[in-house]
Amino acid sequence: AELMDPNQRLIMMYVYRAIEDAGYSPKSLSGKNIAVFIGTANSGYDRLIEKSGSKIEAFTATGTQPSVGPNRISYYLDLRGPSEPIETACASSLVAIRRGIAALNDGCEMAIVGGVNTLLTPTGHIAYEKAGMLSEDGRCKTFSTNANGFVRSEGAGILILKKLGNAEKAGDPIYGLICGSAENHGGRAHSLTTPNPIAQTQLLEKAYQEANIDPRTVTYLEAHGTGTQLGDSIEIDALKTAFKSLITRSQQEPGTNDINASLAVEGYCGLGSVKTNIGHTELASGVVGVIKVLLQLKHKMLVKNLNTNPLNPYLQLNESPFFVVQNAQKWQVLSDDSGKPIPRRAGVSSFGMGGVNAHVILEEYVSRQEKVSDTDSAQLVVFSAKNKKQLEAVVRQMLDYVLAHEKLSLDSFAYTLQVGRDQLDVRLAMIVSDREALITGIKHFLNMSDATRTPVPLSYSGEGKNETPDHHFIHELIQDRNFSEIGQCWVLGGKIPWDSLYKGKIINRISLPTYPFDNNPYWVSRPGQSAQKVMEMPDINHTLPA
Repeated sequence: AELMDPNQRLIMMYVYRAIEDAGYSPKSLSGKNIAVFIGTANSGYDRLIEKSGSKIEAFTATGTQPSVGPNRISYYLDLRGPSEPIETACASSLVAIRRGIAALNDGCEMAIVGGVNTLLTPTGHIAYEKAGMLSEDGRCKTFSTNANGFVRSEGAGILILKKLGNAEKAGDPIYGLICGSAENHGGRAHSLTTPNPIAQTQLLEKAYQEANIDPRTVTYLEAHGTGTQLGDSIEIDALKTAFKSLITRSQQEPGTNDINASLAVEGYCGLGSVKTNIGHTELASGVVGVIKVLLQLKHKMLVKNLNTNPLNPYLQLNESPFFVVQNAQKWQVLSDDSGKPIPRRAGVSSFGMGGVNAHVILEEYVSRQEKVSDTDSAQLVVFSAKNKKQLEAVVRQMLDYVLAHEKLSLDSFAYTLQVGRDQLDVRLAMIVSDREALITGIKHFLNMSDATRTPVPLSYSGEGKNETPDHHFIHELIQDRNFSEIGQCWVLGGKIPWDSLYKGKIINRISLPTYPFDNNPYWVSRPGQSAQKVMEMPDINHTLPA
């Protein structure tokens, strides 16, 4: 592990979490045509290994190659689709999303996409500082007259992509829809790293025309937002030019002018950049911007951009569709001429330092399916972990979730834990009739000391020993819905075909807390220092003044 680039470990951890968040067991994906595209690059960890004087091992090669990050996921989970790293600088993870969309259209049933960014050596800091790209005061001030550069930061983000029909059929939790996307290059601009406003305009026009999206229905744009006066002005000019052209075309085309005319006025589309909140996550910045928009869609809110005052007057937003979101506010819903609500829509841009431009169009998901109500019968709720300590952590965070959701669907909760989690060695099962009984059972389990911990009434715990009973016996238990016997079989290591419990029923997967990894540091030793000594060093927090 000490010879593995932290980027690879972060990719593995966040992919696992994303799969669980989608309501799937990672092992259930084995052998399937699933693609993996991750924005990643050489983090410099190989240079740290070399400087440490560590002996070169066979693992050194695989541990430091960027391509092995996504490849390791495909190997570990036995995924058979394409598996590739994407490196287009700051556009990497948005391009990875584009590759994922293409893979779905080529026949993959799922695509795992995203990006990771770590800052392990000072090389990038020094180079960007000499190029005049970094903020001198450690604040990213996108859209401000005081904008003086970006702030580097670390981060990781992973998304699970599926075709809408397949996701709805499987009862997946859906955060949002991707309506369209586009990608191009700036060509020969003034310099290699100077943005090309014409190329950015062409990118936006292509994205919205191909997606057949009326720009008057797009009410938020997550800008790349470099945080420099030149870069911000170029991006805003490209947005204004593109939207002016797109709106004119929409107004002239028949059948597209059904938008409430009173809404197509200036200042209807908010502008933001997550870089003002968490800094520039570079390789991961595109997917981070997408996640921000998806969370805004979920909560129907637009979050405040920081450090924007005073606004850069050269942006000239007057009489344009745009305004900078300077205060948290409700995300308003538009309607057509008949009064029918239009789903909230947004765009996300990422521009790479070398000239690659990417844009993705997102839309609020409005379920077309009837809400499924719980059955009146009891449920068998199961929890598992690698060891007793982690099992307690799993159960504790599930309790927090249940307490926070008064309208919990017990069927969906139980189903997701049954089919959406790997069945690990240390197990707990309990039969509950409703949310209150679930809370009581979990609290009873957590309040017992390890020395006296015994199964609570209608609850079973133990360590799986792969003692799978006869298939016909399990089938009879499922037919009879004999949760008592099923629970006992499962905690002893039995493999239960959980889906058989729900034949003829539609049960939705839900987004639940993911596995609480036991995070241990594994870092190559410094010259003259043992690895154990490095691991024992206290964390150092660098805080900036508010």
